[in-house]
Amino acid sequence: MSAPRSRSSAAWPCCRPRPPSRSSTTKRRRRTLAADEALPLRSDEDVVRARHKVRELAQQAGLRLVDQTKFVTAVSELARNTIIHGGGGRLRAGLMQDGGRQGVFATFEDDGPGIPDIQMALTDGFSTGTGLGLGFGGARRLVNEFDARPNPTGGTVVRVATWR
Repeated sequence: MSAPRSRSSAAWPCCRPRPPSRSSTTKRRRRTLAADEALPLRSDEDVVRARHKVRELAQQAGLRLVDQTKFVTAVSELARNTIIHGGGGRLRAGLMQDGGRQGVFATFEDDGPGIPDIQMALTDGFSTGTGLGLGFGGARRLVNEFDARPNPTGGTVVRVATWR
């Protein structure tokens, strides 16, 4: 797997930069699930459903098995965080295309108070709960793109993506 290309992300220093388009004239096109297909995240069963949905999408995107597994693992961790630390929330996932590349993304929105210090939350060993504090940063390492930011209406929005 090649390392992600970098681009300035001064607005979000905690997050891995998104790879640039292959052509400056090519705009990223995303196909997402319909709004009624947003998956609720409230229980362990919802985490299992989220894992299955993103596995299907990763296969449709043509990701290698190892990249599918990494993406599904990241989604599982973030879904659990959404439930445990965010009081539940929603997952939207879909396929994306950038020029000739295909990928899969997942966006999590939680109903919690938000993360006061996202940079600190990405530090291995930091936890506001009883966990080991490895999940948030670990999820970041498993994907090509990772953005986490406060939601203006409350809670946190986390978006992850992996490219073929």
